[in-house]
Amino acid sequence: MKLTDNVLRSFRVAKVFRENSDKINCFDFSSNGETIISSSDDDSLVLYDCQEGKPKRTLYSKKYGVDLIRYTHAANTVVYSSNKIDDTIRYLSLHDNKYIRYFPGHSKRVTSLSMSPVDDTFISGSLDKTIRLWDLRSPNCQGLMHLQGKPVCSFDPEGLIFAAGINSEMVKLYDLRSFDKGPFATFKLQYDRTCEWTGLKFSNDGKLILLSTNGGALRILDAFKGAVLHSFGGYNNSKGVTLEASFTPDSQFVMIGSEDGKIHVWNAESGIKVALLDGKHTGPITCLQFNPKFMTFASACSNMAFWLPTIDD
Repeated sequence: MKLTDNVLRSFRVAKVFRENSDKINCFDFSSNGETIISSSDDDSLVLYDCQEGKPKRTLYSKKYGVDLIRYTHAANTVVYSSNKIDDTIRYLSLHDNKYIRYFPGHSKRVTSLSMSPVDDTFISGSLDKTIRLWDLRSPNCQGLMHLQGKPVCSFDPEGLIFAAGINSEMVKLYDLRSFDKGPFATFKLQYDRTCEWTGLKFSNDGKLILLSTNGGALRILDAFKGAVLHSFGGYNNSKGVTLEASFTPDSQFVMIGSEDGKIHVWNAESGIKVALLDGKHTGPITCLQFNPKFMTFASACSNMAFWLPTIDD
């Protein structure tokens, strides 16, 4: 089944889970699309089975809190940042609920965490104005970059380069093997004083970069030239919430939730809005991602919703 405008418009909430007592701040699909794990401000990690459509288990990180959860390449391990006590990143085995390793170094809250799509490398960006490069096998930081402002960062789909959005006004591209030589490309964007950048993602084909904000606007850039291809607005975010925006796996569409529980979908190439879906969420949709392998997506406020298409196009 191929994603088309009609298929997207036909998506409906198939199941809603109320496992959390506070907002879900992040979730991540496993690379095989079979499970999803969420982190919440109530200090819990909930693991869901996507095929059976049910929660499998709940773990807690009461002492450190949990945010920015990411699967590693092993289906039963995750890394996540802390939102209590310190700013250490933690590497957890879900199998026996034990920490495998800690990654200390950041002195302020971690705001970006991106796992390499090809190996055990990951990068983190923090309010301490640094990006750190890590390897899951070592607690020591493998690379450190001091920046002029707070960063958002992400790997490209090949795992060869990473992008850093700095101070909500420029995007720098780095070659992973020689990042200490500085960026090989810098794109300066018009500064928008009404909002800050909160996320940066590449499309799966590597051609586009999506910048999300805590305001009412998203931007898509050409990943090679840095030109702004589209700016998307018209969704509600009056309280400055961090709303996750995502590409669909085929790189054709961009989606974001809003504070009124609706999901807005645009065609990434034409910039035309193709769907407005009502998730009936009780709060702002802070998290939204498409399953990498199956025709389904998930959205979350303090509740988690699984969506399915209702037509075969």
